Amino acid sequence: MLLIPAIDLKDGQCVRLRQGDMNDDTVFSDDPVAMAGRWAEAGTRRLHIVDLNGAFAGKPQNADVIHEIASTYPDVEIQIGGGIRDEETIVAYLDAGVHHVIIGTRAVTDPHFINEVCVEFPNRIIVGLDAKDGKVAVDGWSKVSRHDVIDMAQRFEDDGVEAIVYTDISRDGMMQGVNIEATVKLAQSIRIPVIASGGITTMDDIKALNEVADEGIIGAITGRAIYEGSIDLAEAQRWLAEHGSEYDGVY
Repeated sequence: MLLIPAIDLKDGQCVRLRQGDMNDDTVFSDDPVAMAGRWAEAGTRRLHIVDLNGAFAGKPQNADVIHEIASTYPDVEIQIGGGIRDEETIVAYLDAGVHHVIIGTRAVTDPHFINEVCVEFPNRIIVGLDAKDGKVAVDGWSKVSRHDVIDMAQRFEDDGVEAIVYTDISRDGMMQGVNIEATVKLAQSIRIPVIASGGITTMDDIKALNEVADEGIIGAITGRAIYEGSIDLAEAQRWLAEHGSEYDGVY
């Protein structure tokens, strides 16, 4: 299982939110490029970057920072989300060296778009499904739809997406532990990989996810825990190298 540090960008700074609330943020660095370097030095193979301003604006707002991270650390794969709602944005990020783009809101509001971009950009599209009580949230988590997470994931699997990033909003940034049950339920319902997100707090959470990795959970995104020190990224990756299934580039 791959451990993926999160870099959430707001107004050019590296922050963490609680339950997606833009008014409840903690600034961890005013130099996101340096923060990316910190995780690169710790041995990460992939970064999860979110343009928080872009998620609310519906278009990229921190693209320059993201491009700089991609060019500075070309050996680290980047998956980017937040405000990606048209093909032009996808092309711009891929041309900048980003490996995968994560589409959230438009995937829910315009599912046909996913089919189109999966054909246009094979092996590069990930869908982010952010859920509260099993229902998908959109527009930077500000609205909860009537769409069921599993139903949507199965549709996008048929469209050809590479993976699903599944976030339990109620756990995100709250340091309360990951929702193992819901993550496993989703992974068992589809054939494509699931990347877990939200609530990963300690090594116990990583170990618990690793125990069910064979269900199709091939990655875990961690944010506040590595910034506040309840998880040591380098140590966690060493543990996964010894006890976990090795990331094999399937997504």
